[in-house]
Amino acid sequence: DLSLNVQLKDNIAQLNQEIAVREKAEAELQETFGQLKIEIKEREETQIQLEQQSSFLRSFLDASPDLVFYRNEDKEFSGCNRAMELLTGKSEKQLVHLKPADVYSPEAAAKVIETDEKVFRHNVSLTYEQWLDYPDGRKACFEIRKVPYYDRVGKRHGLMGFGRDITERKRYQDALERASRDKTTFISTISHELRTPLNGIVGLSRILLDTELTAEQEKYLKTIHVSAVTLGNIFNDIIDMDKMERRKVQLDNQPVDFTSFLADLENLSALQAQQKGLRFNLEPTLPLPHQVITDGTRLRQILWNLISNAVKFTQQGQVTVRVRYDEGDMLHFEVEDSGIGIPQDELDKIFAMYYQVKDSHGGKPATGTGIGLAVSRRLAKNMGGDITVTSEQGKGSTFTLTIHAPSVAEEVDDAFDEDDMPLPALNVLLVEDIELNVIVARSVLEKLGNSVDVAMTGKAALEMFKPGEYDLVLLDIQLPDMTGLDISRELTKRYPREDLPPLVALTANVLKDKQEYLNAGMDDVLSKPLSVPALTAMIKKFWDTQDDEESTVTTEENSKSEALLDIPMLEQYLELVGPKLITDGLAVFEKMMPGYVSVLESNLTAQDKKGIVEEGHKIKGAAGSVGLRHLQQLGQQIQSPDLPAWEDNVGEWIEEMKEEWRHDVEVLKAWGAKATKK
Repeated sequence: DLSLNVQLKDNIAQLNQEIAVREKAEAELQETFGQLKIEIKEREETQIQLEQQSSFLRSFLDASPDLVFYRNEDKEFSGCNRAMELLTGKSEKQLVHLKPADVYSPEAAAKVIETDEKVFRHNVSLTYEQWLDYPDGRKACFEIRKVPYYDRVGKRHGLMGFGRDITERKRYQDALERASRDKTTFISTISHELRTPLNGIVGLSRILLDTELTAEQEKYLKTIHVSAVTLGNIFNDIIDMDKMERRKVQLDNQPVDFTSFLADLENLSALQAQQKGLRFNLEPTLPLPHQVITDGTRLRQILWNLISNAVKFTQQGQVTVRVRYDEGDMLHFEVEDSGIGIPQDELDKIFAMYYQVKDSHGGKPATGTGIGLAVSRRLAKNMGGDITVTSEQGKGSTFTLTIHAPSVAEEVDDAFDEDDMPLPALNVLLVEDIELNVIVARSVLEKLGNSVDVAMTGKAALEMFKPGEYDLVLLDIQLPDMTGLDISRELTKRYPREDLPPLVALTANVLKDKQEYLNAGMDDVLSKPLSVPALTAMIKKFWDTQDDEESTVTTEENSKSEALLDIPMLEQYLELVGPKLITDGLAVFEKMMPGYVSVLESNLTAQDKKGIVEEGHKIKGAAGSVGLRHLQQLGQQIQSPDLPAWEDNVGEWIEEMKEEWRHDVEVLKAWGAKATKK
């Protein structure tokens, strides 16, 4: 019994121990359950927060008017916001796993895929503009930005895209461009309408000044002449200001008889100075070149602005113009006056557009447009120089103009002076509808010994013209029934080119560049009012060297071709492999060029600098391979963003590329045909 009791006690003790262990385990289990409940609750709260954040983010994205979308590495949509659903007409669930070609039109999809490829290939962000269609057919322009996205370890999972509707901005831009075009048209029209009577005043007063006059008549007539010239110069300033705003200023650099230029400048400036009782002095530092290459019209405009200002602000004393020429092909003009001077705090402002110096008492601004100096300085910089000023208040000012103007080597003829050569007497057909202009032009033409027939309309001109009857046809551009260009085209259509005399445009529209008229079929361009020096130079151009006419034409054609084509390379191609290589290469170039230009323009619109450079590089290589030197040089400029003022000029280069490439191709074709015949 004793051993039984002992065993029983041991069993009870063991049982108690097990109970204690179980109780402890139960307690631990309860504690674990409690912690688990807490964790579950925390997870539920976290899940709720995540759902709230996800809902908030989704609401945020859906509330955005901008497109938001993302595509995976397989180029499939992975998600989007509400704006994207509205654009595509598909819900997010429907959009997932679709590719751009399943969603957009073929044209739009092609650009989407192309830009996706750029992002994936280069791992870079990309911004561009694209027109997309809504399901209802409405079009909208979006500025789209695409960026690659990565996980925490740097693995790429696709791209994200954002698109902002800029349709209204585009409309405003288009409206501004239309307004700019309308302004240009207005300026062109009003310029022609105002210049017609003004040219009559300038031309007739110039003719009358060569007649016998009383002292009083001469004084009044000089005042009329100077006033008309001054008004014409203001027109030039306004028109050049408009051109500068559109970056369309083009210089017409031609040989200028610098001796005659200075003589004319001195005569006209002296007339203006005499109006206020001032002395005018021209002090040239010899030697000066007889001829220089520059835009004579623009140079005259700049100097007239500077001299007019000097006279305006000088009450007594003198205006002096000093001229010198240095070895760097630079012309220097100093226009010095003894006037009121300019305050030091205004010296840095006088070249700003519309700024006007106050009068000597600090009161009202001086009279004038306030654009002359601003336009003149910009023109001077375009001509490779600048305008600077020094001044002392109460003592006067000195404006210094520099321009790049290479001298022309003079040809010495021991037999006789070219200027003494008699001009041929020509039969001239003058096509002009305004009686005042007819009087001026007829007077100038007859003064040089020419006979003149007048047609007042295009129809009359076409009826009067017979091959061999006229040596020269002067065509006004704006006529009641057709333009001078229309007449030129009709004559070229009716008769062989070799049976036609020189067709010369007469125009007062200085908005048009000379090259535009030449490209349209004119042989030369003269500005109205017709002047004796300009007409004489034109006649000499066509009739002085009749014996060498064919040689001259050939030289001009070769010179033009050399400027546009890489002649040595093309001649080498012809010699080595024959004309087929050039012909085949040119055919491929013609086929590819429209696409190149289109992409170039779209990159410019999207301000995609990298895209512009890439496309410019393609064009440079393609043009160089077929010998199109001019286009190759343009491509080089377009692909070189490190060039000074590249961003300011690249749009103009691209426009030049767009306008000129077909013309250059035709020049190459003509050269090839001519070279093959040889």
